Amino acid sequence: MPEYQIVVCGSIVPDPLQTLEPISGPAGPALKNEMMLPAWLDPWAGHALFEAANLASKNPGSKVWLVALGPKAKLQQVMMTLAQKVPFELVALDGPAGGFTDASETAAALAEAIQAIPGLDRSRMLVFGGWESASRGTGTTMQIVGEILGITDQFQGVDEIKIEASGALRILERIEGGRHQVSLCDAPPALLGWATGNLPEPRNNPQVGMANMRTIMPALQKAKPTKVGADGLTFSSVAVPKQARDTKIVKDLPADQIAAEIVEWITNK
Repeated sequence: MPEYQIVVCGSIVPDPLQTLEPISGPAGPALKNEMMLPAWLDPWAGHALFEAANLASKNPGSKVWLVALGPKAKLQQVMMTLAQKVPFELVALDGPAGGFTDASETAAALAEAIQAIPGLDRSRMLVFGGWESASRGTGTTMQIVGEILGITDQFQGVDEIKIEASGALRILERIEGGRHQVSLCDAPPALLGWATGNLPEPRNNPQVGMANMRTIMPALQKAKPTKVGADGLTFSSVAVPKQARDTKIVKDLPADQIAAEIVEWITNK
């Protein structure tokens, strides 16, 4: 069986059940009382991590790293819970995790941290991450990470990965029309931007948590301060999107006419 070295890129986000109110602060846009909000691992990155752990469990000798960028105090809070889910080794970067940071700067910091992992073998390396993000939802961060690392085999919107008898990676990517494209990748290195996958969130396992915490706490203590911002960018305003509802009930209209009316409604708002 092949042995993989799987690096998962993920950040933390405020608990979505909280009220998120954007404000303009001295350092630019931010969330009101952001440091007071409870946090959790970005759900897109969570799918990537759980899929990575599942793949590693099916291929003995494989290993999973989680490269996480966020405020050290918040990372510690999240890791206390996340550590009980699946085995991984943390690589922590102490920096901002808000949605107003530049994707290219974020990707450069993640790529640098990946390159610094001791003993990483590119011939066995898979880089996982979220296809999108609940905080940095540009849809470009993982792609830029791959480009910096020189990984040309990239797959976005992934829902499933299977290992063929030949060792090739069989990957299901989302495409238009609710369908999947089946791709075959002969061998690592490869980068996968995950959608929702098809695995449930693993149950808490205290034994896994205790094993993870032996490496998580030292990793947090030596987390590298990382400056990630949006230098040169200015925001005219930040606000919660306005809600609007305009209901129209019709029957037997062709799809093209419905689409045209929707476009007209959006254009006039």
